[in-house]
Amino acid sequence: MARLVGFIGNRPDLGSRVLELEGRHLVVRRKSGVIPGWGVGFYQGGEILLKRRPIDDRQELSVAEMTKGLRADSLLAHVRVGTVGSSRTENTHPFRYRQWLFAHTGTIEAFTTLRGRLSDSLPQFLQRDVRGETDSELFFHLFLSFLHDTGQLDRQDVSATTARTALRSSLSLIDRLCAEEGTGPSRMNILVAGPDYLLAVHAGDRMAYRVLHGAEDLERVLGDGGLGRMRLPDFASCRLSLVASDFHEDQIPPGWTPVADRAILTFTRTDAPLIEPI
Repeated sequence: MARLVGFIGNRPDLGSRVLELEGRHLVVRRKSGVIPGWGVGFYQGGEILLKRRPIDDRQELSVAEMTKGLRADSLLAHVRVGTVGSSRTENTHPFRYRQWLFAHTGTIEAFTTLRGRLSDSLPQFLQRDVRGETDSELFFHLFLSFLHDTGQLDRQDVSATTARTALRSSLSLIDRLCAEEGTGPSRMNILVAGPDYLLAVHAGDRMAYRVLHGAEDLERVLGDGGLGRMRLPDFASCRLSLVASDFHEDQIPPGWTPVADRAILTFTRTDAPLIEPI
């Protein structure tokens, strides 16, 4: 019932339109006895903005409604069914630190036992920044700590290669600690956004992506002759990418590309996705 959605593109005015067109595939239907929460974090004109609602008792939650009218270069949307931590704003994804946004589904195995060890591994200034109770926020700060170890945390222009290395190091540490507790690798999906790229980790429920570019895709996005109003350079360079996981009934939508398990993807505004093993 949880859901994870990311968008990045070079037409901020079209992001919410793309999410509206794919919206039926991203609706979350509430299960009996479960009250979810949701959040959206997005980059707009160089600024990061957050919308978070820790409790929403509607029968259906629409990612398209959450993001309606947003002009965003990049965004993360998350529907939370809490497995660790109560329903309050501090536990609601996405989490933000400086220029970074983070959202996650799944649960760190043996987290109750490992919480103290993970927290103690963080620099004190990052320990103090953890406001909630979730394994997700602690994992995010573990990622930040690996950036700090390489002297990159204070930089605005961290390369995607460096960020991927920090994510891999975080996952490796989690897997090693879980193995010491006698459990297998944690099943998780992760989205991390920086100003210039979006990283997706698939190690949990099914994940897929869709890239829209070219005349046929843009006609569908713009509709009603909108393509004819675009200048040729705008048309040629337009690229809009969506990635999502934890689909309803585990069904990948038509036209989407499934992601192999234990993979890390890098999306930018201009290039085809880079897909690598974790």
